[in-house]
Amino acid sequence: MDLPATRLNAEIATAPQLRPEAMAAAAAAGFRSVINNRPDFEGGAEQPTNASIEAAARAAGLEYAFLPVAGGFQTPEQAKAMADLLERLPKPVLAFCRSGARSGKLYELSRSFRG
Repeated sequence: MDLPATRLNAEIATAPQLRPEAMAAAAAAGFRSVINNRPDFEGGAEQPTNASIEAAARAAGLEYAFLPVAGGFQTPEQAKAMADLLERLPKPVLAFCRSGARSGKLYELSRSFRG
């Protein structure tokens, strides 16, 4: 499976919506953690749920976090939560949302909270 990840730096990459079966590919690509930034059912009933992606991620040996954020606006609290996850989770980290853009924006916002 081709993993549609965009590297932001050595520690983090972003991707559009990932399905459970992509978790094995993420592990094979060297990622150690996944952050899901997309709220459940944002894209309708056909969107895979957080629980199904988390189960697949853990089965593939990945750490996993769920930090759902709205597409149009991320709060300072959400940026701080992202910074905390990026400090805690094993790297490299793959963060995803609908297109990858909000994960990238959330990463940029989180940088002001990281040491």
